[in-house]
Amino acid sequence: MQLRSILRLFAVLAFVFAAGAAKAADIRVFISSGFVHGYSELGPAFEKATGHKLITTRGPSVGDSPEAIPARLTRGEEADVLIMDGSGVDFLVSHKLAGADSKLMLAESTFGMVVRAGLPKPDISTVDALRKTLLEAKSIAYSDSGSGTYLSNVGFKKLGIAEQVAGKSKKVRGPPSGESVASFVSKGGADIGFQQVAELINVPGADFVGTVPAEIQPPAFFVGMLPVNSKQPEAAVALLKFLSSEKAAPVITKAGLKPMPKK
Repeated sequence: MQLRSILRLFAVLAFVFAAGAAKAADIRVFISSGFVHGYSELGPAFEKATGHKLITTRGPSVGDSPEAIPARLTRGEEADVLIMDGSGVDFLVSHKLAGADSKLMLAESTFGMVVRAGLPKPDISTVDALRKTLLEAKSIAYSDSGSGTYLSNVGFKKLGIAEQVAGKSKKVRGPPSGESVASFVSKGGADIGFQQVAELINVPGADFVGTVPAEIQPPAFFVGMLPVNSKQPEAAVALLKFLSSEKAAPVITKAGLKPMPKK
């Protein structure tokens, strides 16, 4: 289906979701990078159909970056809707920054590995192969958000190599002030790099190797939810329903994520 036809379908759907809205609204969106590719295509269609304007701020879902979504909310920055790795949800709910009852599952995510373009792609198809690749690599990069936090705190330990790789591993500060792991690897910053698949594919200068074995994959989902200070809850909910709709699924898939099954 051609993009123009897809956008027309999205427009009709978004009008339905936005029905009942009194007027167009400015919707302040905090979003983590793993969902940006799909959102960057779907967002303009939503704006065109509804008249709403998306004011978007990027930041990691978790981690110690001052740009991380939890840090932004904690210091009082205002948002109407959050789109983030589900690993950051518990912190927001426990600190009364967002309501658990507003959570909507958007897509399932996996994380994988890249190398610099043109270099041999190491075997990571099994746990033993992944362990061997990590031990042989001279340098390893991982993100400062959900996948990197998991890998550094849990994944390396599950593989039994946490001490061996600690000295050659680097946490990469992501957007907006930083860059993706794939971009970092493409410039020779590390031999191999790990991040959400959606952030690894189609990056110039980097070749996607594949996903890590299921035994090392955490259950990972992108979710949408409303912060407690949302001033445009109806418009925010319309956006989340649009992003999780069946009509949005082809774009979500193309972006390296798996749409949630419809019940």
